[in-house]
Amino acid sequence: MKTSVVILTKNEERNIKKCLKSVYFSEEIILIDDYSTDKTVSIARRNGAKIYKRHLYDDFSKQRNFGLKKAKNKWVLFLDADEVLSPELAKEIQSLGATDTQGYFLKRRDYFLNKKILGGESGGVWLLRLGRKSAGKWDRAVHEHWEINGKTQRLKNYLYHSPHPSFLSLISKINYYSDLHAIENEKEGKNPSLIKIIFFPMAKFIYNFVFRLGLRDGTHGFVLAVAMSFHSFLSWSSLYLDDQKK
Repeated sequence: MKTSVVILTKNEERNIKKCLKSVYFSEEIILIDDYSTDKTVSIARRNGAKIYKRHLYDDFSKQRNFGLKKAKNKWVLFLDADEVLSPELAKEIQSLGATDTQGYFLKRRDYFLNKKILGGESGGVWLLRLGRKSAGKWDRAVHEHWEINGKTQRLKNYLYHSPHPSFLSLISKINYYSDLHAIENEKEGKNPSLIKIIFFPMAKFIYNFVFRLGLRDGTHGFVLAVAMSFHSFLSWSSLYLDDQKK
């Protein structure tokens, strides 16, 4: 199948070349760049990507839907800059033939500080990333998902994800996404409370470390479970304190 690849970027010079190399088979690569100040755009351009500069404005779905409109092929594959297709997944996608399937879920394998992560909420998650251009649109500003109408299937091989090269980058992303999550909760009419601030983070830790078997990843799994608990604490605290000002 002829495929367009859409990648969202913002200062991703560290990752973008590996990401682009993993989709060598694609007939079209589209980069939607949120005005990077590093070498992201020049690296992407040298590797054959079409560049569109567009402000994110904290809405990932609008950015992805913009890329969907720009894609020229019937099939579109969405990647983040810190993701790469495994060689096996690249071959599997190339082998797909005529089908009535509208979209494919990819199984993502996360790495934290170069360690493979097996448990927690990010361990072995399935993401709908390959689909027909006409099958649907992306929804939600953050933690966005592709709403595809019709039959979907799962591919067998892995999409690799390395979002946190350092502990500092993990903390930075937690701060960023907790603010976005608080805004999204407010839009959805979710009410903050002191009880949620106290108990939701504890529940999040237990969910990730125990029920989602983050304990299999040892210290790395413990750190990630604490980090996600802290993310929950920041999100609900921010929404609660903003609500108190009104």
